[in-house]
Amino acid sequence: MTAPRSVEPPTEDLSRLAALHGVATSYSPSPDRTVAASAAAVTRVLAALDVDAGTPAAVRGALAARERELRERLLPPTVVCWSGGTCAALDALPAGTRLRIETEQGETRAAADQLPPGVHRVTATAPDDRTARAHLIVAPPRLPAPPGRSYGLLVQLYSLLSRHSWGMGDLGDLAELTAWAGRALGAGFVQVNPLHAAVPGAPTDPSPYRPSSRRFPDPVHLRVADIPEYAQVTDRERLRGLLERAERLRASVLEKGALIDRDAVWELKREALELVREVPLGPGRRAAYVDYLAEQGEALEDHATWCALAEVHGSDWHGWPAGLRDPRSADTARARGELMDRVDFHTYLAWLTDTQLTAAQRAAREAGMPVGVVHDLAVGVHPEGADTWAQQEYFAAGMSVGAPPDAFNARGQDWGLPPWRPDRLAESGYEPFRSLLRALFRYAGALRIDHVMGLFRLWWVPLGEPPTEGTYVRYDAEAMLAVLLLEASRAGAVVIGEDLGTVEPGVRETLRERGVLGTSVLWFERDWDGDGRPLPPDHWRADCLATATTHDLPPTASRLTGEHVELRDHLGLLTRPLDEERAEASADTAEWLALLARLGLLQGTGGGIDPSSEEAEIQAVHRYLLHTPARMVGIWLPDTVGDRRPQNLPGTWDQYPNWRLPIADTEGRPVTLEELAGSPRLHALLDVFRHTSGGTP
Repeated sequence: MTAPRSVEPPTEDLSRLAALHGVATSYSPSPDRTVAASAAAVTRVLAALDVDAGTPAAVRGALAARERELRERLLPPTVVCWSGGTCAALDALPAGTRLRIETEQGETRAAADQLPPGVHRVTATAPDDRTARAHLIVAPPRLPAPPGRSYGLLVQLYSLLSRHSWGMGDLGDLAELTAWAGRALGAGFVQVNPLHAAVPGAPTDPSPYRPSSRRFPDPVHLRVADIPEYAQVTDRERLRGLLERAERLRASVLEKGALIDRDAVWELKREALELVREVPLGPGRRAAYVDYLAEQGEALEDHATWCALAEVHGSDWHGWPAGLRDPRSADTARARGELMDRVDFHTYLAWLTDTQLTAAQRAAREAGMPVGVVHDLAVGVHPEGADTWAQQEYFAAGMSVGAPPDAFNARGQDWGLPPWRPDRLAESGYEPFRSLLRALFRYAGALRIDHVMGLFRLWWVPLGEPPTEGTYVRYDAEAMLAVLLLEASRAGAVVIGEDLGTVEPGVRETLRERGVLGTSVLWFERDWDGDGRPLPPDHWRADCLATATTHDLPPTASRLTGEHVELRDHLGLLTRPLDEERAEASADTAEWLALLARLGLLQGTGGGIDPSSEEAEIQAVHRYLLHTPARMVGIWLPDTVGDRRPQNLPGTWDQYPNWRLPIADTEGRPVTLEELAGSPRLHALLDVFRHTSGGTP
């Protein structure tokens, strides 16, 4: 009996063909183990790259064509030159090859020496008259280190309600938080969750990591009352009714234990924004809006058109009338004209949100923050959203991003996010990535890149198959990093890579060499190459953001008390007996507390806090972080008031209210921004940073 096709290993020819297109035929979940990808998975991934490998004859033909193409071409579609260094692709050209370089600045040059940073165009003509045109990215070889050492706050913005927000935290709250944290606490930054535009429709997917678009922010975060035209709304009675609804919505979360209801918040704000839009813009505001439209161009028009069409036909563009599924079709152009008022409404919302994001970063800098707001770039976008509609040619059809099976998840992961095609990115000079970064760096002091390993490779899973039936596809990491460094340097921004979990050998080293900071979480920092015990603070890497927890992990109070194990047991998520899980978690915590005690970090601060109390232990954890050489130290804002509930519990959907919880105290009572500012417990924890040697910026 023959083995099922799905487990057949790739043939030699298929393996060679896959390698030439950056498709892996095996992966290593651990240094001592290699797992072969199935021939079926490799074949389907190649098909998504427009490579026919469906039969042995097709494989041989595609292999011969690819080998001939690579043998005959003078240059790859995108070439990278690091400022002050050599350019391998240009150096490899045949002797006597003539170059003509059209710079981004409008100059024409005959050599690549001393080119300014930018994305240029190069034409190479070989002595045998072969000609090639390519994009030429010139980028600084390394980003500068962050300005001094700093500590800051990490927060999911929606969870931070004030007495002025409408049922969820907003950009007014962010501006208030940065101004207070910078001036009163000496914080150097505030990191928030992705604020990308969500897929509309009720119920909206609450996860900020499955957005409709990463290119434009979500207007649900607007502080409506901070829009200048708000004060001139003429229908005061209707506005008063909206404010009463907003107050009830806010009270339901803060006083009655309700979850954050993003859909209700957006419905309320949308009605208010329709009223605000009726107020004519003054000459200066109108000029600023026109400038924004010109700067954003076709990308914004596409985004707003998708939003307007989604109001009529639903959010999944795959189900729209055939002519509207193509953003460049005559049907779409006609529909855009018919819906012009709604298109303008959505461009107006994008502009308002951009201005408030810019204001939040300005407030941070004016408060003395050396970095300011750290924004988060999600790893991908929703398959039904605006970006996949507007940029269809750049996404791999029939594929989803995920992770292969490993020691922690034997079934692997499928995140439901379509991947970018590396070949199309290269052909475009990485324009989609460049424009995405430029948009985010408009208002970011730093950018955190979720799953930064995706700049190097991503696990592609064919739709309809389990994650085990996927394989890795490689990206041109040098080009991706060159674009990242170019845009970050232009913005004067810091870059932080989320490099937790399984990381391919050499990735962290490459990122460090380019000045991209990593992410280090205390509970994971152990001597994995030695005795496995907690890593002493002086053994930590310096080029990182060091934290005690993240949005996907238990708050520190929950981990110290073991409540995170009880929660997972209650939800049926444990894969081992409860007693085993309890014992392992307790042993892990005990090892860390023993190290904290040996280092003399378990001590109360102010108010006679018992050194053995959970509050004192949280303070000790943060003293420990300050004893590491980490350039940035982050404080999970819910930790400052002893919140025990994770914001997201991976592996759950309806069983747990992911992304819908307000910040709360030890008893689960929601805490407003105003109460945080006056919290003795918060100030006691922040005193750790003010009183520990080396802890201040």
